Amino acid sequence: MDRFAAIDTFVRVAESRSFSEAARQMRVSRSVVTARIQQLEEFVGAPLFHRNTRSVRLSELGQTFLRDCSDLVGRTNEVVEQMREVTTSPAGRLRVHALPGFVLGHLARVLQEFQARYPQIVLDMIVNDAAIDPVKEGFDCALQIFPPRSEELISKKLFPVRRVFCASPEYVQRYGTPRLPRDLNGHRIGWYSGYPTRERLTFHGPGAAVSLDLKPVLLTNSVHLLREYALEHAGIVCVPTLVASAAVLSGSLRIVLPEHLLSSFWLSIFYPTTVRSSLKLKLFLETLGASFSGVPPWDQALIDRGLLPSAIIE
Repeated sequence: MDRFAAIDTFVRVAESRSFSEAARQMRVSRSVVTARIQQLEEFVGAPLFHRNTRSVRLSELGQTFLRDCSDLVGRTNEVVEQMREVTTSPAGRLRVHALPGFVLGHLARVLQEFQARYPQIVLDMIVNDAAIDPVKEGFDCALQIFPPRSEELISKKLFPVRRVFCASPEYVQRYGTPRLPRDLNGHRIGWYSGYPTRERLTFHGPGAAVSLDLKPVLLTNSVHLLREYALEHAGIVCVPTLVASAAVLSGSLRIVLPEHLLSSFWLSIFYPTTVRSSLKLKLFLETLGASFSGVPPWDQALIDRGLLPSAIIE
């Protein structure tokens, strides 16, 4: 029995709670995963999992065993990566999950620079709006706004995600410009459906904060669709500046209620504790941090033009 392979497989199954998912992550057959777990259970003399056709969960021994095994796998990977760093350039696959709102229009240049520097690292990127748990899904890291519910993750903030209401000049010329937050309920509103507060939000402007329940006519999980909706003169939408900035700077969209600020979120990198020492991940985090430190360039361009205040609300 290859003890490290068996222990690594045990950690993968425990984290994903699935023999099939562990097999997919490790690029081996399910029978190989099953055989390794059986060998490890025979070696320790007790079952590590309670499993049936519907679920896989750790036994009491498995729960005790997992922390030490996770540390062992993480430390072993760290040592191997350090040896590779000395003897050759970093190599291997890095699995990344990211939001389309960030990826489209902002990340390709950074990826090109990263791969020019580390050509033997293969980036495997999945792009969608789901808030995933990288531990269970088998990713090295996830770039997202809303944190998954997991105690096995480390998070690193990248930049604030500011939101603005905007509309096309044609729309506001035809239907008027809202002067106060409550005026929004007299307009066709497009809204992102994934916000934790649903359609309720608070405006921070002159005077006291104002809370409002919106009545959107379009709900979607795509901020890019909201931008396109506004560009078609269909209504007023609330979108992140990282999606709206270029259209606002070109004059295709216009920010409405600019003095009434909305709270900002943070785009963060979430990654499992077991891969915190991975050289590939460390280099990727350093590249992202260097590229997006301080005020994001799309916000700075709006601030420089006097279209966005420098202050943010968290």
